[in-house]
Amino acid sequence: METEHKAQVTALLVAGRRPGTDPLAAHFGVEDKALIAVAGEPMLSRVARTLVDHPDVARTVVLAQEPERLLAHPGTAWMAADARISTLSGGNSVSAAVAAALETHPEGWPFLVTTADNVLLDAETLTGFVSGARAAGTDVAVGLVPQEVFARAYPDARRTWLKFRGGAYSGANLFFLARPAALSAVRFWQRVERERKKVRAIAGAFGPVLLIGYLLRALRVESALARAGARLGVTAAPVRLDRPEACIDVDKVEDHEIASAILAARG
Repeated sequence: METEHKAQVTALLVAGRRPGTDPLAAHFGVEDKALIAVAGEPMLSRVARTLVDHPDVARTVVLAQEPERLLAHPGTAWMAADARISTLSGGNSVSAAVAAALETHPEGWPFLVTTADNVLLDAETLTGFVSGARAAGTDVAVGLVPQEVFARAYPDARRTWLKFRGGAYSGANLFFLARPAALSAVRFWQRVERERKKVRAIAGAFGPVLLIGYLLRALRVESALARAGARLGVTAAPVRLDRPEACIDVDKVEDHEIASAILAARG
């Protein structure tokens, strides 16, 4: 019996720097956060290796203001010579860089989006997310880690939790854009980034019923994403991940310490 062919994904690896001085980069004495070393390797290099070595990923595009400069670092030089990796220059807007990549690579659907500080991303997590996103069958899928999964493994670590009816979740910096319809969600992301008062922008786009439902924790995460997607003209769903490390990115010195310890334990 023939099996259904599943197209490989194009991975968009967001590695841009924020305007001004990044406090974490300054703490570690580098100009770009993506070049901070964790367990002896720049974060950008570590995430790129996971992506290019995964069978679901056809190519990886590094998005940054000056990607060539990032790839000139001794710890990332291998990336400049790897035919599976390309770069795309962008401004200070992550959403604009992602939108440009989607338009520049129309042959690349579906797309996976992740970030250079997602240093604990491994093959198992990536496989689980991609398979879950495909199974969801939606235009957009978002990786989330349930609070109870994380708390069992790291009871003393702090995360930011989005609270819904039935549970709280933390983002895993993993997004699956299945088809061109997902561009409308990226365009909304651009609007929110441009809007100084972001809560007002979100309320205006999603409407008061959806916003109040979230604030009162009256919606399950599936319903919240489905309704939000409907307002944007897309279908959207969560992908629950059972790997607690999936929601640990490196934004603070504390995160760097946790990630370093986990990578050391992995050997």
